[in-house]
Amino acid sequence: MTRPFDVTKIFTSLKSIFPYLGITFCVVLGTVIFGTLLSVLVVRQKFCSKKIWRRFADSYIHILRCTPSLILLFIVFYGIPKFVFVLFGININFFPRIIFVIIALSLLYSAQMAEIIRSALLAVGREQYEAGLCVGLSRWQSMFRIIVPQAFVIVIPNLGNSLIALLKEGSLAYTIGLIDVMGAGNLIISRNYGGYALETYIALAIIYWSLTLLIENLFKLLEKHYSKGHSHV
Repeated sequence: MTRPFDVTKIFTSLKSIFPYLGITFCVVLGTVIFGTLLSVLVVRQKFCSKKIWRRFADSYIHILRCTPSLILLFIVFYGIPKFVFVLFGININFFPRIIFVIIALSLLYSAQMAEIIRSALLAVGREQYEAGLCVGLSRWQSMFRIIVPQAFVIVIPNLGNSLIALLKEGSLAYTIGLIDVMGAGNLIISRNYGGYALETYIALAIIYWSLTLLIENLFKLLEKHYSKGHSHV
C-alpha cells in the first residue's frame, strides 16, 4: 500500500538532518583548504620553465577532471589503505571516513581550481609583473602585491561556482558510510523501511537549495565589493 504524501514529514526530516550539517561543512572546509594548497602547487608547475613539470601538471589536471567523482572516491577509500599497507605494513582502515572523503574531493577540487587560478593569472598580464620588477619590487612582492589581488577579483565568480559544485559532490560521501547531510537522509529512509522517501529527499533538496543560494549571494557581494575597490585603484 502506497503511503499518502505527508508534508509534516518534510519538517520532521529537516529537524533530524540539521545536526549533521557540521559534518558537511567540515568536508567542504577541509577540501577547500587542502584542495587550494594543492592547486597552487599544480599552478606553479604549469608555469615552470622545465617541460617535464608542465607535462606532469597537465596530466594531473586532465586525469582528475576526466575521472568521475564516485570512482575517485572509491579508489581513494579502498586503494589508499591497501597501498599504505603494502608499502609500510600499516593498517589505516580505522581512519575516519571523512579523511578519505576530503582526500578524494581535494584532488578533484585542486584540478578544477588549478585551471581557474592559471586563467586568472594569465588574464592580469605579465607586463604588470614586469613593471613591478622595474620599480624595485622583488618577484614575490610583484606577485603578491600586484598580480594576486587582481587575479583574486577575476577568480571570485568561478570560486563561488566551484564551491557550489563541491557542496554537491560532497553528497556522494554517504556511499562509503560517512553520515553527513545526505547520509542522515538515507538513514531516515532506512529507518522508515523506505517510507516517506519523497518527503525526505525534498527536505534534503531544501537544504542544498538554501546553501547554494547562500553561497551565490555571498560571492556576489564579494565580487561587488572587490570589483568596486579594484575600480578605484
